[in-house]
Amino acid sequence: MKITLLDDYQNAVEKLESFKILKGLDVTILNHTEKNTSKLAELLKDTEILILIRERTQITADLLSKLPKLKLISQTGKKSNHIDIDACTKHKIAVAEGIGSPIAPSELAWALIMNSVRQIPQAIQGMKEGKWQTNIGSVISGKTLGIWGYGKIGQHIAKYADVFGANVLVWGSLDSRKQAQLDGYKKATSKESFFAKSDIITLHLRLNESTHEIVKEADLNLMKPDAVLVNTARAELIEKGALVKALKNGRPGFAALDVYEEEPVYDVDFELLQMPNVICTPHLGYVEKNSYELYFAKAFENVVNFIHKKPTNIANPETLL
Repeated sequence: MKITLLDDYQNAVEKLESFKILKGLDVTILNHTEKNTSKLAELLKDTEILILIRERTQITADLLSKLPKLKLISQTGKKSNHIDIDACTKHKIAVAEGIGSPIAPSELAWALIMNSVRQIPQAIQGMKEGKWQTNIGSVISGKTLGIWGYGKIGQHIAKYADVFGANVLVWGSLDSRKQAQLDGYKKATSKESFFAKSDIITLHLRLNESTHEIVKEADLNLMKPDAVLVNTARAELIEKGALVKALKNGRPGFAALDVYEEEPVYDVDFELLQMPNVICTPHLGYVEKNSYELYFAKAFENVVNFIHKKPTNIANPETLL
């Protein structure tokens, strides 16, 4: 069967040990992202199995209607809003889910917290420009770290905060707040209080209809002038345009971002890149060697099992009937 893997920006997949699982199969790897649906459909017209790298490409009903040969979509990690499951089912396309791990994204989020609070990238840039000690950062110890979303990643962040002496404040669903209390952390009394009291806020929510643009400009305006907002989850959690406006207004004072509304970002004039109080990384949350081996091994195993007529981890099993 003809297999295509999308969006391998770094040309990294063939170098993985797990890629050997697909040895002997007809595999094409695309290293760029094609946003035009018609052009993408032309590239995939003979594809029978499609392997996705997380959510880099939107799998829409329009695209699926142009891919009559497609039989399986194998996802690295769990499926999300980037795949129209109903449309897949309608077209008898099975969707195989992979597995995830909170470790790499948690560590990346914490690294951004550390870098933004101490202002390390700005100091490094200053040295590259022949300057010395251009700024003064601060410690995490004693600060209030606000975690919105107390799932697996949020729980890892809370443990890191313990080690660094920060005070954890949790906001999110009723269940997540209850779990945070059981784990010994404080829950915010309201969303307004959460934004106003936190020195650092880090977002760890899934993106869905209920969380889309859940962070409003009014929320950001409640933050302290020296507070930091960290977003390694999804850019669309924040109201469109609100973060740039809030940063220009001085509340919060800083931001550290790993996710953007349109990816990949190649424009060197991208507004957030031009702001000295913003740290940007290119969606590195799960881009880590051990994580890649874990995610791709499962995705490739699902492909091989499907070819051998023993499908595994199918999210829409009715397509197999």
